[in-house]
Amino acid sequence: MEPWELHGWFEDYLDACNRHDLGAIRDLLDPAVRRAHLPAGADAWLDDLADLFHGFPDWRWKAIQLVAEDDRIAAHLRGGGTHTGPWRGIPPTRRHVNVAEFVFLRVDGGRVVASSGSGDAEILAQLNA
Repeated sequence: MEPWELHGWFEDYLDACNRHDLGAIRDLLDPAVRRAHLPAGADAWLDDLADLFHGFPDWRWKAIQLVAEDDRIAAHLRGGGTHTGPWRGIPPTRRHVNVAEFVFLRVDGGRVVASSGSGDAEILAQLNA
């Protein structure tokens, strides 16, 4: 994909995430997607998102900056929502969190094949504050 196509692809991916549309997200992931320091595979990725969406039903991301080159995307995002359901074993706190996130994706054939980025430490810190 050309860089301008990757920008459009990422807009579609972020839109699916903000709609919490796990089916649409699955269509954008390679079934064997590799994730740094996390379990591999689309099912594990979707399980993590489903857990996030259950704990934060209003969770949304906003793209701050996006760089696309060759088959790679680097994105700086802001994510946030209100913790109204259990998440990662933490009962609802009703706290609103707003976090900076960074993600690096490798896309092949319109699907994410590899991912790395920031983890959940900032969310956990805000919930445990």
